[in-house]
Amino acid sequence: MVEQRKISAAMVSEERSFVLKVDEYSRVKAQLKIGESLTSTPFTVGGHKWTVRYYPNAVWAFNADSISLYLCLESAGAEDVKAKFTLSVLDKNGEPVPSYSHTNPMRTFSKSSVWGSELAIKRADLERSAYLRDDCLTIRCDLTVAKEIKSQETRVAPSDLHQHLGDLLKNKDAADLVFQVGGKRFSAHRCVLAARSSVFKAELLGAMKESSAALPIEIHDMEAHVFESLLHFIYTDSVPELEMASNKGETGVVMAGHLLVAADRYNIIRLKQICEEKLCNHIDSNMVATSLALAEQHGFHRLKEACLQFLASPSNFDAMVASDGYEHLKSSCPSVLKELIARMIPSEFKSAKDVIMAI
Repeated sequence: MVEQRKISAAMVSEERSFVLKVDEYSRVKAQLKIGESLTSTPFTVGGHKWTVRYYPNAVWAFNADSISLYLCLESAGAEDVKAKFTLSVLDKNGEPVPSYSHTNPMRTFSKSSVWGSELAIKRADLERSAYLRDDCLTIRCDLTVAKEIKSQETRVAPSDLHQHLGDLLKNKDAADLVFQVGGKRFSAHRCVLAARSSVFKAELLGAMKESSAALPIEIHDMEAHVFESLLHFIYTDSVPELEMASNKGETGVVMAGHLLVAADRYNIIRLKQICEEKLCNHIDSNMVATSLALAEQHGFHRLKEACLQFLASPSNFDAMVASDGYEHLKSSCPSVLKELIARMIPSEFKSAKDVIMAI
């Protein structure tokens, strides 16, 4: 299956200033009514056309004693254009007058949308000031338009590294190691095993490097099919035996237990997490004694806690005692049985708990 990916868009901006001169200020004020405006010639910023609208008698009657300034996006079909702007009255030197200037934060414009300067300039104050010269008012708009540059959508195939490494294991191409496990031989690649396991790295690139090149490396205390699954995970990062729906029952749980021990032996952390997760999610009265013994012997704390919580129920505990794994648990891990019984005793019997743990 092909994946669709899109590179994150980059934001750039374009800045420009536009000056609007209102000649014959008094005549324009007299001719235009409330809500009527003088519109500047269009100017282009960020690939879009803009105008500044000057309302000498404001837009609404409630502030008719003021002038109003608006910025308008004029480009046909334009949508979601992001821009920020400052509208200012200029002094005789062409510099913005701070008291008659206002900066608007980044806003989103669409065709025919307008934003006011949010600056109330009282006409009486303006007409008494030095900024209205020879009946001429000069206004500047400093406009910054943000532009999003989007890359074209690309179609990238999903990673197939695991398939290539799986084929490498299957075909034995350039294999430089042989393992002997339970009467069965397995070919492998020193560099792959060393990259995936710190234990294999220490053994295969350390003191055992010379001896491992000539003779088969014997693996004891592990069944051949378990080692085969371990190798498959090392090369492909997957465990079909645990992932298949048909293995949700006892067979899959047993394999998870074997692989958990193998993964712990070779310090393959992700495989340990996968196996421990499966065992925690499939605890029942038939397997709980075996799983608890496994957790206690190898220090799998999460699995141990999950088993102890399951056995906190008296009915589950009784069923566990009647299971085939109970005798093994009792003989191999008597301390965990004492811990379990102590947990089942009510908290007010603290002395009884202490006695049991001391036996």
